[in-house]
Amino acid sequence: MRKSDLNAILLGGLVAGTIDIVAAALINLVSPILVLRFIAGGLLGRPALAGGTVIVLLGLVLQWAMSLIIAAVYVLAGRWLPVLRQRWIAGGIAYGVVIFFIMNYVVVPLSAWARWPGFTVEKFAENLVAMLLFGLIVAFFVRDSALDAQIAAPSVNGGGQRFE
Repeated sequence: MRKSDLNAILLGGLVAGTIDIVAAALINLVSPILVLRFIAGGLLGRPALAGGTVIVLLGLVLQWAMSLIIAAVYVLAGRWLPVLRQRWIAGGIAYGVVIFFIMNYVVVPLSAWARWPGFTVEKFAENLVAMLLFGLIVAFFVRDSALDAQIAAPSVNGGGQRFE
């Protein structure tokens, strides 16, 4: 794995994951601390809502771990399908849709919360927009990693000399 790919995973995952916490807090009109308790509740269930600092930190670690995995998948997909790097906006939006459906209809139902998300058009739209933003942030950093790799690549004209 190239250094630029690792940077894309770290920056894309951590930035998108952190912004996702804030977006969830804004969408639900709650504190980011409560959002992190809910995330920890994915493993621990309802008792996480009464937890203290350790539970909040567990939620943050879980959020960032999931975000890094999501970013790594996009980086690997971008190596396999270069169009995801070249057309990063479209790729990020499409990836956001995929993330939305996987998180809401696979991850959450399999978690300790074991519930299907309640459906209202408003909540559906808000959460979808948050995941579109998540996908765009990840794709942006992956796009940057591709540009960094191109800049660092040796020149095809032999030895990096410029002919003008």
